[in-house]
Amino acid sequence: MSLPEEDLTCPICCDIFTDPVLLSCSHSFCRSCLKRCWDTGLRECPVCRKRASKSSAPSNLALKNVCEAVLQVRRQSSLLEEENINCNLHGEKFKLFCLVDKQPICVVCQSSKLHKTHDCSPIEEALLDCKDELCLSLKSLQDKLDTLKRINIMSVDMVKYIKSQALDTQRLIKSQFEQLHQILYREESAVIASVKKEEEEKLAGMKDKIKELSAEVLSLTETISVIQEQLKEDDMVLLKNFKATQDRGKSITLGSDNMSGLLIDVTKHLSNLKYRVWEKMLDHIDYTPVTLDPNTAHPCLILSDDLTSLHYSKKPSCCPDNPERFHISAEVVGMTALGSGSHHWVVETGSNQDWLLGVAYLSVSRDAEISARPENGFWTLCFREGEFRAMTSPPTSLTVTKTPKQVKVQLDYNKGMVSFFDPADDTLIYAFTHTFTETLLPYFYTQSSHPLRIMPEKVLITMLRQ
Repeated sequence: MSLPEEDLTCPICCDIFTDPVLLSCSHSFCRSCLKRCWDTGLRECPVCRKRASKSSAPSNLALKNVCEAVLQVRRQSSLLEEENINCNLHGEKFKLFCLVDKQPICVVCQSSKLHKTHDCSPIEEALLDCKDELCLSLKSLQDKLDTLKRINIMSVDMVKYIKSQALDTQRLIKSQFEQLHQILYREESAVIASVKKEEEEKLAGMKDKIKELSAEVLSLTETISVIQEQLKEDDMVLLKNFKATQDRGKSITLGSDNMSGLLIDVTKHLSNLKYRVWEKMLDHIDYTPVTLDPNTAHPCLILSDDLTSLHYSKKPSCCPDNPERFHISAEVVGMTALGSGSHHWVVETGSNQDWLLGVAYLSVSRDAEISARPENGFWTLCFREGEFRAMTSPPTSLTVTKTPKQVKVQLDYNKGMVSFFDPADDTLIYAFTHTFTETLLPYFYTQSSHPLRIMPEKVLITMLRQ
């Protein structure tokens, strides 16, 4: 453990001890300082005035070693300081700063080949400039650190949200599969019930057939017995009864010998069973050409579980601040990327009085307040305060004979057309023309609590025969 410098200072010269000696009173002094004091004739301690022995004061070797070590450190520091302010090549003091090599130089260095063509500035000016530059760098690094800390906090929150999102998604998947299971169970029960019903009908038919056969067997057996008895009678008796006996034999006809159609019609129940069940399931299943992307929805937008409707809520939901999400305005886009071909979807607007519908570029800004117009990558129809407007630059007011409850959005990417129709009578409301250069997405905006709903479409089955 190093001693404080004041403990290494001579009380007489007030400097670090040089060849320190120790008196019997435990006070130490430089040997030369103590000699000067004693040369006056008084051999006493200059501090406590205690009389000292007549013999020479012994050296304080431990203190001497410590003092020499301190002096050595001082000398090294002095040399280092001199190196820091002086050029190690020429020994001259640094007075200039090379703006090319970014290092201090002396006047001799400036004249050398190494720096002769370089711009230089006085060391004082360079110091101010360098400090300003470092301050800017420090601020930039601090901003980056703050950003990283914010991202780290957001990442922790996002982990929790991902887990919650996964659980909710699994729950909704199970719910939808349960609905499919219920449909299959009902169809299975119906098909099995049909087989059981046919089984009961066929068994009942067979019981009637067996009963009829038994009656015919009995009648036929009796007739045979009669004929056999007649054959045993006298000749004249046989002849007298011949016509009656013959007529009785001819009157017997076999009405129960037709055994066709008695088995279960297995083909009716099993032929294309999976296809027929799937075809019936289509009556219970909706198909929507566009579904909403919840990862892009503004926190104030509430989406339905099947991702086909949205409405506005003043209470924002707890969702991560991910880059895909719209942060400023109550917007959301669909998941279907529209890069070529023709596409359409119908949106039920109902009682909603504040909405925008259309398409937007995939690259539109999600964290800035911009108008939904073509120059910003939007082609939209707006309904607000009872008025329709095409969001051109400036917006174009539109006149419609009646306010539609549904709006059909139709995109022909290759022809560069976005059209809006009233699907009730297919009346055109407005059409944009533009040469698209990026992928488009279905676009939705609302600040109304009344929902916008993407309408399902009827699925048609086409059989291809070869």
